[in-house]
Amino acid sequence: MTLTLMGKKKGMMQTFDDNGNVVVCTVIQAEPNVVSMVKNKENSGYSAIQLSAVKLSASKARNVTKPLKGFYAKINVEPRKFLKESRIQASDEYTVGQEISVGYFSDCVFVDVSSVSKGKGHQGVIKRHNFAGGPASHGSGFHRHGGSCGMRTTPGRCLPGQKKSGHMGAERVTVQNLKIVKIDEEKQVILVEGAVPGARESLVYIVKAKKMSASKQKKKG
Repeated sequence: MTLTLMGKKKGMMQTFDDNGNVVVCTVIQAEPNVVSMVKNKENSGYSAIQLSAVKLSASKARNVTKPLKGFYAKINVEPRKFLKESRIQASDEYTVGQEISVGYFSDCVFVDVSSVSKGKGHQGVIKRHNFAGGPASHGSGFHRHGGSCGMRTTPGRCLPGQKKSGHMGAERVTVQNLKIVKIDEEKQVILVEGAVPGARESLVYIVKAKKMSASKQKKKG
């Protein structure tokens, strides 16, 4: 049970490791997340931390709803665009208004990153499910569709849950065990090895890898 920090995907780049090998990584800019609420068993029945992220411009700040303005004014924090709650056990270690930067991940090696994937609209089975399709030669009536998916005898219908054409993308995707390449607290940037779902400037959620063993997750000094 660890905190989930929010950031923005800035794109991809290449860097080099200690052996001179090229490492393709994703650049995530995560400005300090501000603690906007501390929940415990006394006031909420469970322990959690609510974080707010991404400062609003002057024009965007005018569009904040009155209840949200009142909430931020009460805790004396500038309004933010996004809110995220994380269940943790030691919520009393944090205070409202405290800033948490990317340095929070300095003691770990791997992270899990979640985001909303790019929307592709309505796609066929070739692109959506990687079907092979039929022969591309002249005369073939079977090129880029899925072929037969039912039968004329019992049950005499297409069974539900089969792979069909339909809406592709625009869904939450989590990539686990991405290795941290570099953390720059001054520039508020974290580099992770590999690709992260979503378009540029899209919101991403970063959390310490949940399925990585403690020995592999512990950073060697």
